[in-house]
Amino acid sequence: MFKRLPGDEARNLVSTTPDTAVVFRPAVIKTPAIFTIVILAWRMFAGLVRTIWRHPIAATIPVALGVTWYVYDWPMAASLLGTVILALASWAYIDRASFNRLIGYRLLAWWRLTWIYRRHWQPVLIVSGLGRHIRGRDYLPRLGKVTCTSWADQVTVRMLKGQPVKDWTDRTDHLAQGFGAASCRVTLTQAGHLTLTFPRSDPLSEPLPALSIPIEPTVGPVEIGTREDGRPWRLKVHGTHVLVAGATGAGKGSIIWSVIRSLLPAASVGLVELWALDPKLMELSYGRALFGTRYAATPEECADLLDEVVAVMQKRAARFAGLQRSHTPTVDDPFVLVVVDEVAFLTAYQSDRQLRQRISCALATLTTQGRAVGVGVLAALQDPRKEVMNIRNLFPDKIALRLDESEQVDMVLGDGARDRGALADRISPVPERGAGVGYVRLEASPEPIRVRAAYVSDTDIHAMVDAYTPYGSAA
Repeated sequence: MFKRLPGDEARNLVSTTPDTAVVFRPAVIKTPAIFTIVILAWRMFAGLVRTIWRHPIAATIPVALGVTWYVYDWPMAASLLGTVILALASWAYIDRASFNRLIGYRLLAWWRLTWIYRRHWQPVLIVSGLGRHIRGRDYLPRLGKVTCTSWADQVTVRMLKGQPVKDWTDRTDHLAQGFGAASCRVTLTQAGHLTLTFPRSDPLSEPLPALSIPIEPTVGPVEIGTREDGRPWRLKVHGTHVLVAGATGAGKGSIIWSVIRSLLPAASVGLVELWALDPKLMELSYGRALFGTRYAATPEECADLLDEVVAVMQKRAARFAGLQRSHTPTVDDPFVLVVVDEVAFLTAYQSDRQLRQRISCALATLTTQGRAVGVGVLAALQDPRKEVMNIRNLFPDKIALRLDESEQVDMVLGDGARDRGALADRISPVPERGAGVGYVRLEASPEPIRVRAAYVSDTDIHAMVDAYTPYGSAA
């Protein structure tokens, strides 16, 4: 009636009724107690060695107290402990920065590794689908070192063999919620190893005042704000082209005016020429006197100005041909920066078809041939769709400020940028919190960097106009 079962499993059948499922009693293999004791002892020893190796200072303190208690009794140990606590508290009060760098963040990393990540590692990864349960055994990515900075936790992870990075980038929301963070960013550090960044706070939540105008003329990367890690944000404009995309009120003007502000000293000595296209008549018009005759507002004027820039570029390329392949700013051949406030108005929303094609061809010529001869384009737009800006891929460096849709993030920064943590669609619409905040993707690095540009007010712009005459010459 029944097919013969292997071994003695047939006697373990609970029911053979046709309408009842067949239930087996699982086979139990008794493991000798000595094996269990050896395995547990080995795991404890390995864990102790790993803890001492990773946290030598934290491991030395209890050992020193224990030895002192054993040799000199508990009053001496208590005195030693009080002395150490007093010394650390004094250090933290006198020099908080060095204390945090050498002691504070290390202790915080140990605490969060023990209490947050190691304690919740298995359930979070199993629920999020990053672990595997095969034949009754859990296979989990290995939790590595935890490093704390002033604003985030950086967790190193060794992935399972054969596991793609996309599995992690698709589950950043699961990881952030599981470990109690606002967001999670995934960075591939080396083959098989990831770094997960969990922010604890937002260092870019406060607006930044306008930075001081540089004393020395510079054309190199100009400082225009602050990065999330606290370092200055320096944007390269010479030798590249930059596209800035953001919704209304996202802070595109902060980036444009911060760049102009940083280049004014170089413009005053003739190393930089600033050309402005302002079809909206609302942004660059505040500092129109800084550009002199190199300012255009109507579509016809913008087309003529672009044609003039193209002519300058082509003449320079003819002189450089066979002599040099890169540009060094000089008074005779200054760096030319073309600033376009709302480029989509000229390339997509222009009703005159011939004028639209003329402008698009000029911009395409500049972005494909200009940077080698010292001509750069800084363009800003609100809608990054391909039908609105069909030459967006000709800009090597891109900045995504607050965007309306999640799909627009990848349109600006490239495929997969949002999965790697560039949540430009989640930037706060409140100007005090989100204006000027964005993500940068440079030509040399696909990883997005979170930044905030300094806010250049109308008063700052008027002060710049008062200090510099047309063409950037010092007043």
